[in-house]
Amino acid sequence: MEGLTVVTTLRYEGEHRRRLETALAGAEILRFDSPDASGFDQALQRADVAILAKDPDQRFFSVPRLRWIHVDHAGLNRAARPEAFRPGLIVTGSAGRSAPVLAEHALFFALALAYRYPVFLDAQRAHRWGVPDQDQLRGLYGRTIGIVGLGNTGKELAVRAKAFGMRVLGYRRRATEPPPGVDQLFSADAGDGLDTLLAQSDFLVLVLGLSDATHHLIGAHELGLIGPNGYLINMARGPVVDEAALTEALYEGRIAGAGLDTFEVEPLPRNSRLWDAPNTLITPHVTPAVPDRTARSLDIICENIRRFQTGEPMLNRLTQEDIYSHDVR
Repeated sequence: MEGLTVVTTLRYEGEHRRRLETALAGAEILRFDSPDASGFDQALQRADVAILAKDPDQRFFSVPRLRWIHVDHAGLNRAARPEAFRPGLIVTGSAGRSAPVLAEHALFFALALAYRYPVFLDAQRAHRWGVPDQDQLRGLYGRTIGIVGLGNTGKELAVRAKAFGMRVLGYRRRATEPPPGVDQLFSADAGDGLDTLLAQSDFLVLVLGLSDATHHLIGAHELGLIGPNGYLINMARGPVVDEAALTEALYEGRIAGAGLDTFEVEPLPRNSRLWDAPNTLITPHVTPAVPDRTARSLDIICENIRRFQTGEPMLNRLTQEDIYSHDVR
């Protein structure tokens, strides 16, 4: 990075900080606690690279000298504005650093829904032995999971679902060989829609990115295909699902239940009907961390520093397909 200026808001310390500095050897490194700190605007005007803890605001896209922005988290829909794609600017993120536990989180929802765990917990607290229809329960073994999005998290989930003995269907944009664990692959490139996957899935798991193309990807029609015996699990972003349609489907029993970690408005408003929807599990957009998350972030950042210098394709780069022009709430 000889001769370049790097502005960063990462608060790495100790060995993590030393590793980043080593990767940036030769660069002038300007550190700030946040983009609102005194002197940040002046530093940004002469920066070639910005490595950020949080999403960039409009200022970053209007700096002509800036050539690369890295955002140290996974979902970049807040950064994927049309102005982020000006010539000469690269925007990347840290997708994949938490993929193993995001996959676990999806399976936590699937297991809890299949085992009707909230009902059993209520019975335990009431000191009551058993619940109605408990003999009708079915586990995950032998059932079908449909995974929409086969990026880092989707691929981790496919392997884990296969270990449970599930039939695994996958959907992605690109027509490729099925990743490990995927029994049947559907793709947009091959002209496949979602209908077949939805109709066959006992559990539909969303782990795809949010873009204009995926906004409200799951609406009333798709929920109807999931049907009264199927479950929806959303580990993507809230606006991938038409939340009003989902709420009605849950209350009317048109799907069996849902596991939701993301919502159209966050925090979920206290008056949202989803809080009390039947057979619905809610977590507040939080997943347990992998024990080495910062190190995993650094793996991505350091590899991208190397690629930036050599002109190789960057990891987790935003493309025109990722544009999200809707309001982010």
